Amino acid sequence: MDLDQLVDQLRSTPGIVDKQDIQTAAAALGQYVQAPGGRVRLGDDCAAIPDGDGYLLLAAEGMWPQLVEQDPWFAGWCAIMVNLSDIAAMGGTATAVVDALWSQSEAVSEPLWQGLQAASRAYGVPIVGGHTNCHSPHAGLAVAVLGRARQLLTSFSACPGDVLAVVLNMGGSYYGRYPFWNAATAAAPATLQQHLGLLPKLAATGLCKTAKDISMGGLAGTLLMLAEASSVGAWLDLDRVPKPAEVPWQRWLTSFPSFGFLLSLPPENLTTTQTLFTDHGLVCEAVGEITAADDVVLRAAGSQRVLWEMARPLTGFGRFP
Repeated sequence: MDLDQLVDQLRSTPGIVDKQDIQTAAAALGQYVQAPGGRVRLGDDCAAIPDGDGYLLLAAEGMWPQLVEQDPWFAGWCAIMVNLSDIAAMGGTATAVVDALWSQSEAVSEPLWQGLQAASRAYGVPIVGGHTNCHSPHAGLAVAVLGRARQLLTSFSACPGDVLAVVLNMGGSYYGRYPFWNAATAAAPATLQQHLGLLPKLAATGLCKTAKDISMGGLAGTLLMLAEASSVGAWLDLDRVPKPAEVPWQRWLTSFPSFGFLLSLPPENLTTTQTLFTDHGLVCEAVGEITAADDVVLRAAGSQRVLWEMARPLTGFGRFP
């Protein structure tokens, strides 16, 4: 493996480069906003709004326009799935979905609706409202999901000395030519719901307080966002990262899995945490460590290279606004 070449490839991957667009939100909104229940810190997988003895969670995603045009059923499915992953990543359980859909005609909107409804049924979360327009010059889709958590998992609490662990459903394959590792669309609804339910269970144990959904930036991009949010550094050992043998590293590290989370937790809690997931047929492997350094480093076969110097903002949410 050529680590220099891999680092160059990762730094120029759209899924990572485009995360820098989030800096516009950080500049406009700042690091915190005040909500009726208390102060809300921005930059996590979803908004966590204090509410009684827990938190209301609110997540939203807009779909990639090319995906909406080229594979509308899958865009509809993903629009719900990605939001549910964000809710779960914060230790929450989703309650309801709303959508905003634009299309050129009712016929064009039909496969979008089919994908939305298929995911809604599979994950057991109802679509309760939204916005629909069938007279738009283009097709577009965005979805928001409401949820609730008693104990939070956040992106802001990783500490030097923590173990980095990756949780994955490896029992899938790539969906077409997209950077999407699909272990969801053909899975039993009970399995999908059970797997997402493990994250709230993890939060309730207190074994882990830090988690992040592996997003379109893949494992590499998600690690950078976690390090930025928690004001820490990290190293990632590629010799430990679970990967299908035939998949190149650049593709795997920037792929979005249908079930994938990055955890940061005390070393003494690792074994019990692993059992929570492996008992359900999922992979949970220690792949690195949180450090007090100002960079994120890739390691492999005794060599290491800096992937990102954290003095350089990525999203702008964290210690580097």
